[in-house]
Amino acid sequence: MTDLDKTEITKLTSELPLRTQAFVNGVFTEAISGRKFESINPATGELICAVSHCHGEDIDNAVKAARASFEDGIWSRSAPENRKEVLLKLAELVRCHAGVLSVMESIDSGKTITDCHQEISVEVASCFQWYAELIDKRFGKVASTGEEALALIVKEPIGVVGLVVPWNFPLLMAAWKLAPALASGCSVVLKPAEETSLSALYLAELAAEAGVPPGVLNITPGLGETAGEAIGRHEDIDVVSFTGSTEVGGYFMRYSGESNIKGVGLEMGGKSPFIVLDDADLNDDLIENAAMAAFWNGGENCSANMRQLVDASLVDEFLERVVSRAQQFQVGDPLDPETDIGSMVSHRHFQKVMSYIKQGSDEGARLMSGGSSIASPGFFIPPTVFADLTPNMAISREEIFGPVLGVLPISGIDDALKVAKDTDYGLHATIYTKDIDRAIYLSRRLPCGTVSVNGFSEGDIKTPFGGFKRSGSLARDNGVEALDQYLQTKTIWVTVGEAS
Repeated sequence: MTDLDKTEITKLTSELPLRTQAFVNGVFTEAISGRKFESINPATGELICAVSHCHGEDIDNAVKAARASFEDGIWSRSAPENRKEVLLKLAELVRCHAGVLSVMESIDSGKTITDCHQEISVEVASCFQWYAELIDKRFGKVASTGEEALALIVKEPIGVVGLVVPWNFPLLMAAWKLAPALASGCSVVLKPAEETSLSALYLAELAAEAGVPPGVLNITPGLGETAGEAIGRHEDIDVVSFTGSTEVGGYFMRYSGESNIKGVGLEMGGKSPFIVLDDADLNDDLIENAAMAAFWNGGENCSANMRQLVDASLVDEFLERVVSRAQQFQVGDPLDPETDIGSMVSHRHFQKVMSYIKQGSDEGARLMSGGSSIASPGFFIPPTVFADLTPNMAISREEIFGPVLGVLPISGIDDALKVAKDTDYGLHATIYTKDIDRAIYLSRRLPCGTVSVNGFSEGDIKTPFGGFKRSGSLARDNGVEALDQYLQTKTIWVTVGEAS
């Protein structure tokens, strides 16, 4: 990856090729109602453009196109090598257009240009490439039988898939779902978050250029209560995969039960612990990981470790050092490569995060750093650190989704486990200890989908990502496990007669 410099960013910004219409059956088209919603640059508060606002009739058209393409077999029954070639070309097109996509996403979301470019040029492109390479390396099974039968166990694409993705990693989350769904042979209707629709719409153009046939990929921007609910309730969508809040994930479960009992894959919220046991070495690496676990992407990350459980014997030194690191983050213009933290995604979300900061102080947590907004037309919040949290405080229990780190003192491994488990969520945890036995002991007992030891990490494309409890369903993104959301298992039992 080659980083973008300020000159390139300025040039790309001035020439940005915005796609603002829905993409249905291979063409860009306005919503049937003609309605639009505004896309706002959260770093400036200024209007970027107006985007087509899809409603039920638009979703129905997209689903019809997806169903027709699926039944036609132009993608679902094409040779694995064909789908592989197309997705490999799409991966390369993403790399070639990474600069445009990164600037587009930074302006649309408030994310830093550095993060956007890393995610798109490396992770998004690699995601399409990884699943492309996997397409012709998956095999069915033959069950043991007598000579009178042949039992085949095969995997088939499930059909039409509805994908609903969040605003915090707009194109990356789309790729996490699109790549395995398309690799499986499914046809797709994707709803990007209304705050961040632009990069997904541009991706549709690249997908068509790569050779994805009309109807196989449809992009329908809109609000959750219009386009999102229409996808969830549609009788001809076979499965929905959703990443977002636990509250909205619950809606999709209800929509399924009230419609065609479609499968629902959920990856939702978190309140993940960062556990520092008494034998941990408070070196620069640990402090950097503690800070990044909370403040990376401005804290707008479902697996953010904002609940930091530190042994009482280390709390004072930990706080001193993590506060010092927090104050080094540069908050400001997302398009400046020197910026570490951009803006919150919207004014509404900005207000939500600020309300949690106020509630933390009101409940008795000790504010150590940050805590007040930055005067600007945009929606900026500096890294905020609280000490003296107790497990019952709202900022200890509820997902904030902003740059707010809270430290809870613990006493020993059993107390760490008790406090860490005391949550409705189960997405991620980080453990710091020099003792591998203690690390494995905690890892096996923490009810969450990913446990990272001696470093904050979500794994990579090869490792499944998802949560326990209210953080998710049995479905997983990433890894070969992601394909399970988009494939169904069939048994073909052949009765074999006597050879003549």
